[in-house]
Amino acid sequence: METISPFVAIRRDLHQIPELGFQEFKTQQYLLRYIQSLPQERLQVRTWKTGIFVKVNGTSPRKTIGYRADMDGLPIREETGLPYRSKHEGRMHACGHDVHMSIALGVLTHFAHHPLKDDLLFVFQPAEEGPGGAKPMLESDIMREWKPDIIVALHIAPEYPVGTIATKEGLLFANTSELFIDLKGKGGHAAFPHLANDMVVAACALVTQLQSIVARNVDPLDSAVITIGKIAGGTVQNVIAEHARLEGTIRTLSTAAMQKVKRRIEAIVHGIEVAYECEAAIDYGAMYHEVYNDPELTAEFMKFAETHGGVNVIRCKEAMTGEDFGYMLADIPGFMFWLGVASPYGLHHAKLAPDEAAIDRAIALLIGYFSWKGNEEV
Repeated sequence: METISPFVAIRRDLHQIPELGFQEFKTQQYLLRYIQSLPQERLQVRTWKTGIFVKVNGTSPRKTIGYRADMDGLPIREETGLPYRSKHEGRMHACGHDVHMSIALGVLTHFAHHPLKDDLLFVFQPAEEGPGGAKPMLESDIMREWKPDIIVALHIAPEYPVGTIATKEGLLFANTSELFIDLKGKGGHAAFPHLANDMVVAACALVTQLQSIVARNVDPLDSAVITIGKIAGGTVQNVIAEHARLEGTIRTLSTAAMQKVKRRIEAIVHGIEVAYECEAAIDYGAMYHEVYNDPELTAEFMKFAETHGGVNVIRCKEAMTGEDFGYMLADIPGFMFWLGVASPYGLHHAKLAPDEAAIDRAIALLIGYFSWKGNEEV
């Protein structure tokens, strides 16, 4: 019979109950039951929507160290074939948030038994994948009362082997914005296109023109991405489409580039309205602030990890991925790092299967770092 660590077992439990943003009811109850099993002498627990704050009171606190773990899953049908695969049809922890939560519980368990001098705040955050839980959680009364002095988070990285972490000072993740564009024209019989305004044709022209923005409007020394991942329009093969919808995402390495990309999108969409005699509406949906690591804290952590963490440390490049943890880092000094989990399939893939050996490695690393950081002489 396979023997696994208790936090790998917790990860497998959580993996079976993925829930979408602000619907993490089962996940919240599972976490609360576990937290209630820990020694309660130094714990304060408060819920916020489907999220949880857990404060571990220090023995002689001078500051508060925060740690964030995200909770939600994705609308993906799992194809791993694992015995502990998702029990929620069409839902999957395909971004590693089950791993993130199990690591947070492992670290919390240690400090519930062995408190630091300083206070610790564990933030179990809902809705990272959307519509975004970090910003409203940051603005909550609980966070205002228990606001940490520094905050840390990690994200699994399928491309790195177990025993590896990767991060960098400064920009780590991009500014991101969802993009939804609706086009409304005039439908009609397929045999009489001159009497209608075909929104399939308009949508195709729009997609082509949007690709010119990165190539011709963004500084070549900056970076941006516009991806249209979905087009929907029309009802049947012999009816000209009256409506079309484009869904996509924008990624930029600077806020200036994000603003410029949006101005150009709006100008091009207005041109489509004129050219194709239609009405258009743009919705930017959820937008995430860039993840910008505090340079001093990040360099300090990387040095600690290299010297005492028992892991290989890589100074990585910034990525076009998005993370709403960026809102917390815009207000609180801290950093995020990648945790190697060696999966042949990437993030948001239906076959993502992180190597669970990374869980205990991460728990040990964070216990060591927080023990050093939370007991240091000021």
